Amino acid sequence: MPPRLFDLSSTWHLPVPPEKVWAIIADINMSWPNWWPHCSFAGPLVRTKPMSNSQEDILKATTAHLNFKASLGYTLTISIHPTDVDAPREIDFDAGGHLKGTGRVVLTPEEQGKATQMDIEWRVQPTQRWMNLLTPIAAPAFTAAHALMMRQGEKGLVKALAKQAPANAK
Repeated sequence: MPPRLFDLSSTWHLPVPPEKVWAIIADINMSWPNWWPHCSFAGPLVRTKPMSNSQEDILKATTAHLNFKASLGYTLTISIHPTDVDAPREIDFDAGGHLKGTGRVVLTPEEQGKATQMDIEWRVQPTQRWMNLLTPIAAPAFTAAHALMMRQGEKGLVKALAKQAPANAK
């Protein structure tokens, strides 16, 4: 039986303009573990020589290996590699490791540009045998664990944005 394809999507509503969200989510050091609960680096960033010194090219030359600890007790190690960057609006990713596939993050201004809707899509397949064996019966639990992980990420990003706001207001 081939691995199941999971189409996972989340929408986050953030109380700041897209440029402020972009500054955190598109950081060239891919520092998501600084604000995302239960996310940590699984190893150092891997960076090839970028085509230029632009943020976009540096991101496309970077791969982060991240651990995500799910509420069900397992940890997934996922490599995240930006493949297309359209600042400050969209990033496409390749994912590898325990989940293989693609992802996309799209920022859309809300409230006349004072807030941001962040749409996140992942199309991934598990690569671990145990996940593939359990998917026929555990897919709803895996999907629920993903949704909880994403809500935690949204809350963490909102907190990070709140800390960023005073420094940017000066």
